[in-house]
Amino acid sequence: MQCRMIELRYKEVINICDGSRLGFVGDVEVQLPEGQVAALIVPGPCRFFGLFGKGEEFYIPWECIQRIGDDIILIDKPFQRREPAFERKHRRKY
Repeated sequence: MQCRMIELRYKEVINICDGSRLGFVGDVEVQLPEGQVAALIVPGPCRFFGLFGKGEEFYIPWECIQRIGDDIILIDKPFQRREPAFERKHRRKY
């Protein structure tokens, strides 16, 4: 299968570990001497309607990619989810 960088940018990345949608491919990391793709980089979600920039980027090594389809890329990589600050602050401890 051949695919150009511009075609990768229109594919959505979905994590099969928890079914979360990470977003669309923003960049590709390539090893220059070998010419191999090392990783995909997906920009993080916007913070507060995009006024405070974007969140952390998702760095997805090539080994974590399970399947590349016509419109999605399936990956198998567990990400640690952070709890929102509001829930952490107001959680009761028993």
